[in-house]
Parts: sequence; structure tokens; C-alpha cells
Amino acid sequence: MEVLDKELFKKATDDEKNLLNVKRESLTYWQDAFRRFKKNKVALASILIIFIISILALFIPIFSEYSYSQINRGFENNFPSLKHPFGTDTLGRDLLVRSMIGARISILIGLLSSTFVVLIGVIYGSISGYFGGIVDTIMMRIVDIINSVPTLLVVVLLSVVLKAPMDKLLVATDKFRDIALLGPGLFSVFIVIGLLYWTNMARITRAQILALKNQEFVTAARALGASHTRIILKHLIPNSMGAIIVSAMVQIPNAIFVESFLSFLGLGVSAPMVSLGSLTSNAVSGVYSYPYQLLFPAGLISIIILCFNLLGDGLRDALDPRMKNR
Repeated sequence: MEVLDKELFKKATDDEKNLLNVKRESLTYWQDAFRRFKKNKVALASILIIFIISILALFIPIFSEYSYSQINRGFENNFPSLKHPFGTDTLGRDLLVRSMIGARISILIGLLSSTFVVLIGVIYGSISGYFGGIVDTIMMRIVDIINSVPTLLVVVLLSVVLKAPMDKLLVATDKFRDIALLGPGLFSVFIVIGLLYWTNMARITRAQILALKNQEFVTAARALGASHTRIILKHLIPNSMGAIIVSAMVQIPNAIFVESFLSFLGLGVSAPMVSLGSLTSNAVSGVYSYPYQLLFPAGLISIIILCFNLLGDGLRDALDPRMKNR
């Protein structure tokens, strides 16, 4: 039997270590994605803008001397000034406070509904992709049927049906009275978006699960006796999180747009609460006389949606393994 030379196992000296040419530091998938994301200045600027708008939307209504529903006689349709930076509306209400309340609702509805969409879509798509066969066929045909119906039409119909019962429930129940102050109609919009916009998330999750379920680590988990639930929750979904996160970020601006669209039609949050959509709807009739009443809320909607879209693009590039050499 050949004896190995002990000299081969001596520790390398510092000089020998320095001679080693390390082309790339060893990083995990998430560390590598974060490194690439930090290089995307547009995405970082988008996060900063969203953060600033969120902080302003939270604190300006708290510290302002005006309430979003406060009517100020003698200040009707005032143009922007130091006292009212965004001007006032036809009832003398401060548009800065009302726009910040609207931005708060838009961001809130985007985050909450996106979370709801992710939960439904990921669970549904994981089950469909993992079990396959007749289960996958039936579940995907249900998705096809939902997608075949004009989504905005169903959203409008469901908003009309759900709005009145949800408003009565929240206002009549003392326990949820503080929640109701967020705006009657808000929860009906949230439920409608969550129930209808999960299909794309389900398709994306299913595609990821189909690509992963026959790989070695899943086979090893089955051999060790792991249950179907454990394989899906502990192995498949975590390895699909890159695509899920990107899809969730795309869903946020979609939800904000739908809420603004419904509020513009008068089917979103109800008076006296306000959203950016309802502000733009109220300002359309006087756009030639008082254009600032439309400019500020419409500009906020555009900035918020644009920033979330740019952030989604940045996350997509960072989480895509094909971008590894950049």
C-alpha cells in the first residue's frame, strides 16, 4: 500500500495563499442576487422614492393642521401656495393632505392585495404542478376559464355587489370601526383584486414546480420519507422564490392601477375617504380651470406605479441566474 507524503498536507503559507488567483468570491444565490441588485441604480432610486412617498403619506396627514375631510370656507379652488402647497378643491379641502391619504391607500391596497394574490397563486400553482396528471389538468382548466372572462368587467361587477355589504359590516361593527376609517369600499376592492388576479401567479409557480419536482434533491426527500406537504413547502417553493418575488412586485402596480380605476368610476373608496383615483375623477370636470387638481394626484399615481415597475425590473435582473456575469 502506497504511503502518502506528509509534506503534501502542510498548511499553505501566506505568500502561497496570495499567489492563488481567486476570480470570484464564493457567494450564495441570494448574496449574489443582492450584489447585482445593489449595482442597479434605477431600482435603488425607485426604492428610495417609494420610501419617501410612504413616509410623507404616513406623517403629513398626522401633523397637518388640516384634515382630509375638513371644509374651509373662503378657500375654495385656491391655487397652490405656501399655506396649501397642492392647492384646495371645490370645497376648500387641502389637496396635499388628501393626496397623501390617497397615496397611503394606493400603496396599502397594492401591498395587501399582492400578498393575498401570492398566497392563493403559490398554493394553487404548487399543488397543480407537483401532483400533475388529472389534478393538474382540472386545475389549469379552471384557470383558463377565469382568464377567459374580461377581468375588469368582473372586477366592476364584484365591486358593486360586495361594496355595500362590506361597508355596512365595517361601520356597524365597533371592533372594526378604526379599520373602517381607512375608507369604506377599500376592503371590497382588496377582496376583488385578490380573488381575480392570482391566476398569473399560479401559472408561474406551476412552471417553476414542474421544472424542479424531478430533480435530485426532491427525489432524495421522497426517499427519506418526506410528506408531499413538506416537499412543497420546504423544498420546492423556497427554490422558486426568485420568480415568485418578481411576479409579486409586478402585481403591486397592477393592483394600484385597478384601485385607481375603480375609484375613478366611483366604485372604490367612498366619501368622505379619498383615494388618488377619486381625486382624479373629481378633478376632471374642472381640468381647464383648475388643472393642478388633476396634476398632483395623477402625477402621484404615475410615479408610484413607475417606481414599482422599475423595482420589479431590477429584482428580475438580480434574481435571474443568466445575469450572473454582469
